[in-house]
Order: sequence, then C-alpha cells, then structure tokens
Amino acid sequence: MIKVGVIGYGYWGPNLVRNFMAAPGSAVTRVCDLRDERLSSLGKIYPGIKTCSDAPGLINDPEIDAVVIATPVTSHFDLAMSALKAGKHVLVEKPLAARSDQARKLVDEAAARNLVLLVDHTFVYTDAVRKIRELIGSGQLGEIYYYDAVRVNLGLFQHDVNVIWDLAIHDLSIMDCVLPAKPVAISATGISHVPGQPENVAYITLFFASAQIAHVHVNWLTPVKVRHTLIGGSEKMILYDDLEPSEKLKVYDKGINITPGRAEDVYKMLVSYRSGDMWAPRLDNTEALQTETLHFIDCIENNKQPETDGPAGLRLVNMIEAAETSLRDRGRLVEIQW
Repeated sequence: MIKVGVIGYGYWGPNLVRNFMAAPGSAVTRVCDLRDERLSSLGKIYPGIKTCSDAPGLINDPEIDAVVIATPVTSHFDLAMSALKAGKHVLVEKPLAARSDQARKLVDEAAARNLVLLVDHTFVYTDAVRKIRELIGSGQLGEIYYYDAVRVNLGLFQHDVNVIWDLAIHDLSIMDCVLPAKPVAISATGISHVPGQPENVAYITLFFASAQIAHVHVNWLTPVKVRHTLIGGSEKMILYDDLEPSEKLKVYDKGINITPGRAEDVYKMLVSYRSGDMWAPRLDNTEALQTETLHFIDCIENNKQPETDGPAGLRLVNMIEAAETSLRDRGRLVEIQW
C-alpha cells in the first residue's frame, strides 16, 4: 500500500485526493494546506485523513511513501526537492518548476535517488490524446504538416503566471506527447489587458527542422470556451474537440494530391483535393486523472519510468521559457534549448 501525502487542497488538490483514495494500492494519509477552511471541508469528506499546515512535517513523515504537490508554481521546486531529498516519490502539478535550471535539478535528484518523479500533464493521460499518439505513430496520418490548437475561455485569471504557463502548457504537453519531432525554435506574442497583471492573451508559433509547423492560441478573455486541436497530415487529418461529449476525436480522410509539372513551369503544377470518409474512434473516456494516478502507483511499485516524467516536464519548461523570451521581445524567433 502506497501511503500518500498531498500538499495543497485548493483547486486541483481535491481531485488528486479523491483519485488516490479510490485507487487500489494507495491511500492518502495526510493533507497539508495553509487555509483552515479547506482542511475543514476535507475532514467532512474524509474524516480519517490527518491534516496540517506544516509542509516540512508532511514531507518528513516516515510513514509517507509519496508526496503529491498541488500548490502555486513558485513553490514547486522547493517542495519537490525537499520531498526527493527525504526519499519520497513525487507527483507535482504542472509545470514542473518555474525555471528550467530548477527543473533540471529535480530531474537529476530523482535519477540519483532512483525515485519516481511524475509531472501532472493530465491531458497526456486522456483516451483521446493516447489515440492521437497511436494514429500518428502507426503512420496513418502520413507526414505531419501542422499542429494547430486553440484553448480559450473567460477566466480564471492567474496572478502568479501568465496565460502561457496556465493554458498553453496543456497544448504543448499534448504536442510533445503525440508528435515524434521536437520543435527547434519558437515565436510568441501576447498582451495583458489588466494593468500590472500577467499576459492574458498569447499566440505561439513553433518551428521544426522539417516542413512542419505548430501554433497555439490561448486566451483568458473570450466569451466562449473553446478546446480545439487540428492536426494535418499528408494522408489524414484529425480534429480533437475536448468539449465534445461523445465524439471528441474525428479522423478525416481529406487532403491534397500534388502532380508536379515540368520543373521550369511551376504554374502548371496540379493540386487535386481528396475528400473521403470521416470516422470517430471509440474512446473509453476514463477520467484522465484516474489513469495518471494508477500509472504513478504502478511506476512506484514496479520501478518504471512515468510517461510524463521529469525530462518531459523539463522539455515543457524549456519551451515556455523560450516562448516568454520571445514574448518579451515582441515575437523574436528564439531557439529552444534542449
């Protein structure tokens, strides 16, 4: 039985506690939060769980095997590093850390101590994203041309991070999971409409070594909620709509066929359009956090490497750091450091 301690019982903490309490092979024994009212509400649902406001006390509790961190981004590094040094396995809410140098230290510490470090890139554990990865990996889409994502809604405005850290990281984590190639450079623009607060609108373009491009649009200030991802390939194309209740994933047998003319007569190049069937793969729609929780437990029990491990978390922080550098310089193209 993996005994789990959870630090942070705000927005995401209750979901983590619920899933670890329900998962076979684990139990939440202690929850830490700075707000008494949150701990009071926890006690009404799970009266057997100990509560505290002392994170070091939870981390150093000898009965706890794994620490789950669901706190503001700026605290991730200190809490995760303390937990790793205390010999605990760690699941940390996205992003892994606020800076790439911090993320790299966490990756090295976990590897040196042979501990599981899993980053909560939740969408990677959805059935839809796993099916997309399967379709691309099998070659059914052919050569990948583009990845285009829109993630917009009205709120929640964050005060410690901008919309790239809050929303774009989801789409970047999906892209990192499903696309075989990694981007080599990035350009980002954005703006804040609330004085003194982080950017609430951003447009990110990622470039690859091949003829492939990716674009992510994120916004806290739209009247509707949109969660669309389009992936175009030479053979097939995918529409992923996370808000669609039944057919979240649609695969289109559509595209173009190019018949080249003579090299000196490019204007006679013929482009024909192919329009075939659309089909919606069957998805189990298991809660992503449930899949992730069971995966974390399995990795601990069987000494496995998580799908969203420390290096994956580091790659995401690297991308976002490059995006912020570009954003500060009005869209200047910035190489991504791997």
